[in-house]
Amino acid sequence: MKRPKSLRHPKYRLADSAQQAVGGFLLAGPFVVTEEVWVLAAGMHWIQGVATAGIVALIGYAALYRADTDRDPDGEQEIAGVPARFLSLMIVAFGSVLLLAVLFDAPDTFLIEEGVAGRELWATTLKAVTVGAVFSVVGAATADSVF
Repeated sequence: MKRPKSLRHPKYRLADSAQQAVGGFLLAGPFVVTEEVWVLAAGMHWIQGVATAGIVALIGYAALYRADTDRDPDGEQEIAGVPARFLSLMIVAFGSVLLLAVLFDAPDTFLIEEGVAGRELWATTLKAVTVGAVFSVVGAATADSVF
């Protein structure tokens, strides 16, 4: 017997963010410590960084609401007009990469030691975060949908 939609995916809970975090951190880790990601980010224009962040959002939205047809973004709790589950996914996708980058001291290892400082340091770090978030969002959305 098929369960009603409301029973298949309960409302967003804090535990959903925890599941997303497990998946997001799992896939973010290898990219934070890869020199190629930081070299790639250093060569990216800021527009490419913004476009990459947009792709992360599209992947996340598609994974939550298009791949899993049992979910309806219009029927979910919202924060400032954005579904709470999607907002949590974006925070996890970008936040897990940024947190690991800081904890592993990646900006110092890959940028400061190469003479990158100031505004360029922050810009390159943010672009590296968007690159890592492409992978982190896949892990986070998968963990959210599977569990």
